[in-house]
Amino acid sequence: VSSFLITIVGTLVTTKVVEPRLGPYDHDLADDSVDKNPSLAPLEPNERRGLARAALSTLVLVFLFIWCAGPGIPLLSSLPGWGVLRDPETGGLMPSPFLRSVVAMIFVFFLVPGFVYGRAVGTMRNDRDVINAMAAGMSSMGLYIVLVFFAAQFVAFFRETNLGSILAVLGADAITAIGLDNSLVFMPFILMCGFVNLMLGSASAQWAVTAPIFVPMLMKVGYAPEVIQAAYRIGDSTTNIITPMMSYFGLILAFAARYDKKLGIGTLISTMIPYTIFFLIGWVVLFYVWVFALGLPVGPGTSTYFEFTP
Repeated sequence: VSSFLITIVGTLVTTKVVEPRLGPYDHDLADDSVDKNPSLAPLEPNERRGLARAALSTLVLVFLFIWCAGPGIPLLSSLPGWGVLRDPETGGLMPSPFLRSVVAMIFVFFLVPGFVYGRAVGTMRNDRDVINAMAAGMSSMGLYIVLVFFAAQFVAFFRETNLGSILAVLGADAITAIGLDNSLVFMPFILMCGFVNLMLGSASAQWAVTAPIFVPMLMKVGYAPEVIQAAYRIGDSTTNIITPMMSYFGLILAFAARYDKKLGIGTLISTMIPYTIFFLIGWVVLFYVWVFALGLPVGPGTSTYFEFTP
């Protein structure tokens, strides 16, 4: 239900709010690496051949990964080497060399079909062509690498000062002092989680700070932990797209700057703020209608209310 809601709200915000604010797109502001006149030209015969061979190599890799994982397939389990990357002692996958090799497998999964395609169309004839293709792919990442360095310092300073945790505790004390004992208590809780998320980017760290305070407090009021978690996720999710503490914020800024060389952190955040506002409104309305108006559970086998016994 939430996916359909956010799709509709996001589309309306994009077409009715964000796009009119941005105005007509100016190609002159884009980076030189951006194609000024993109087109969908018909594929050449050698490109079709390259795609077919790349698809075939992908299927071979998928079968090879399945072979290494060794799922319980009766007709194949007796083959030599089946499940070679499973745990040698227990025969399981968790933990196992297979899971420890996922990063290398992803690298190979994209490298091999790319090379097969390049070989088929004639753009990769030797190792130098492969290196040049990799270098071209990383050429647009220079801005991101520079941003990540300074962003890492900012995040580290914030973590060392524990400012995010201090603000979370202060916010929890303020909500506790309000003394609400009905469903309205979730509104300041959601807003507080969204505010804390601006400074404490890690969802697990934020939950570790807020959960020991709010879960017992709201359970005493009579609400189940699953409902509290759902409300927390609303506050945490709505401000993810406007906080520089998000781990992917630098990457988003680097890609956006390719299409507008004048774009900065402030411009990117101001562009995303309408999504935050309307997503927050939509999720809060859905939360109250789903949980309190309709009385539906937030998940399988869960309940809305909790009977607290001192």
